[in-house]
Amino acid sequence: MRISQRALQIEPFYVMEIAKAAEQVQASSAYRSSGKKMIRLNIGEPDFTAAPLVQESAMRAIRSGTTQYTHATGLGELRELISQWYKDRFKLKIDPERIVITSGASAALQLACLALIEGGDEILMPDPSYPCNRQFVQASGGIPKLIATTAGARFQLSLSQVQEHWSKNTRGVLLASPSNPTGTSIAPEVLKSIINFTEHKGGITIADEIYLGLSYDDQYGHSALSISDEVISINSFSKYFNMTGWRLGWMVVPPSLVAPIERLAQNLFICPSTISQYAALSCFEPESLALFEQRRSEFKARRDLFVPLLNKMGLEVPVPPDGAFYAWADCSKVCKQLGLAGSWELAFEFLNKAYVAVGPGRDFGLRNMENYIRFSTASSSAELHEAADRLSQMIGERL
Repeated sequence: MRISQRALQIEPFYVMEIAKAAEQVQASSAYRSSGKKMIRLNIGEPDFTAAPLVQESAMRAIRSGTTQYTHATGLGELRELISQWYKDRFKLKIDPERIVITSGASAALQLACLALIEGGDEILMPDPSYPCNRQFVQASGGIPKLIATTAGARFQLSLSQVQEHWSKNTRGVLLASPSNPTGTSIAPEVLKSIINFTEHKGGITIADEIYLGLSYDDQYGHSALSISDEVISINSFSKYFNMTGWRLGWMVVPPSLVAPIERLAQNLFICPSTISQYAALSCFEPESLALFEQRRSEFKARRDLFVPLLNKMGLEVPVPPDGAFYAWADCSKVCKQLGLAGSWELAFEFLNKAYVAVGPGRDFGLRNMENYIRFSTASSSAELHEAADRLSQMIGERL
């Protein structure tokens, strides 16, 4: 069978490969006799489930048979509530007509790329960045152009880099703030300068803002929508709203993009999950919002617990994350001490010896990724403590 070049060019999502390897380790006799539990810090998934009111709304929709197709752009009531959330949380006035509900942020990114990218168009992106973002660009015929970033720039693009790498084939930029894998955000003045330059060039700015609700520093917790109505903002119910498996997200687009996105959504997805949409209505109840803020404080506390422990064992986090729930750690010193080639080998050492699954750097970029590991800090404080104890002991035993 002939496989399309599009499919052949898509790289594995190595975090998921680690997840499969973890399952194999769990099936081994050594693991079963250890009495230990596998600690999964490789996938960015909150240990919190959907809020109680959200779960109740989903069950109510099922019981009442409210499960038919919705409009391709989503329930009008849900779009109104998201608009109000932007107003209450970020002081932004977003017309609900510009909000498109999608089958997760992944569908939003796919729709944006299909609507805006022609074959051969280049999209500038930071290196490191979330691996699936560049795959969306590539699958739509575009060319993801990863630009190396530094700790000094918070692992984010600068205006000078965008200017330097802009070419006749450049269509725009795809930024993430806060970022996966680093948990760092773009300074507001830098973000504004990049958006202004991109618009001056007639390009597009796609802003991955799925962790925006999980910002811990007032300096950075601002949406790119506050800068320009031409920004395409991608968001999700997965992270801040703790609805990962419900596969529900949204995008905010310029008015001129609503109709093309709607046509694509009609044909590719029909509509987002009806049950998930009715459930998500309850995300914006005062009781639910108070719970999400409480959980946000807990995520911050977990960051404050785990990052110093990593630094202490030589897995230094060069830029403290200001959002999301990740720690991007430089493992080069530990790899050198243990005689390992890089983060891929170290990840399997952690998996096989300490029963801790982590995300190797090769997932997230092209340059120096052997020197970095991504840790998810979305697990409970108890699990993070246990993981740190195991890793520290394993590293100490090997030295």
